[in-house]
Amino acid sequence: MYEEPNPMAGLWPLVPYGHTDWLLKLCGDGLTGFMPPAMPDAVWVLNALYEHEQGPSDVSYDEYHRARVADGSTWPHMAGDVDLDAVGIATGGGLGRARHPGPGWRRLRWAELARRTGDPVVPDGLLPSSCCFPSATKDGSRPLSMIPPTEGSLDRETWNRLVAVLVRQSPAGPDTRCLAYYSPLTLGATDFDNLHVREGRLGDAGILYDHSEADFSPSNLWAADRSWVLCTDYDLWATKVAGSPALVEALLNDSGIEAVRLPWAH
Repeated sequence: MYEEPNPMAGLWPLVPYGHTDWLLKLCGDGLTGFMPPAMPDAVWVLNALYEHEQGPSDVSYDEYHRARVADGSTWPHMAGDVDLDAVGIATGGGLGRARHPGPGWRRLRWAELARRTGDPVVPDGLLPSSCCFPSATKDGSRPLSMIPPTEGSLDRETWNRLVAVLVRQSPAGPDTRCLAYYSPLTLGATDFDNLHVREGRLGDAGILYDHSEADFSPSNLWAADRSWVLCTDYDLWATKVAGSPALVEALLNDSGIEAVRLPWAH
């Protein structure tokens, strides 16, 4: 029986999970992603959020969901026998991969939303996550006119742009040897002892985004020479990039990427 070749296995074969030992020593536990310190510099690349040009900004995700439950067009959110609607709210947003949602939507920069709301891009002492922009919510729920960033994964456009910057900033360019680690959480794994690590070329990193076993971009991607490391934490709306000052400046100045320095999370 003929089987289609697996391009992931060919370009990014699995390698022994001992390759993450240095990250464990450097960062501690990597269940949600190995979070590196500055090496010697660091920056946070923000996941994209989107706004509809004519969307209902006065209706929240929670209000919309409860109205649909009331008219019978959808079911309540349940976890076993627990009615989650009775104990929480639908905030908007989600987990995993994302991309531009299509016609009528535009990318809304975090800096623009900060100017509009008066909220900081990231509150002092915190990390980029669902805690950002509380003034852009109604009782904790985002407006239907906004698609918040997802947790745990870069959006496709930012991933592609970030890889392009890394190629330009790495001496070996697309031939830079890299390793990619997927947290067991991103794979729905129950075996937390066998870490999922792959090795390949930076120029072939695009395929990592569409890994069929994960609905997320890699939790970590790093150059084999350890000159830079990326971490996309399972619970956050951004990716930390640790590396040279030149790499950090390139990301801060790239028009296709929105990046910020967070002195308290350097």
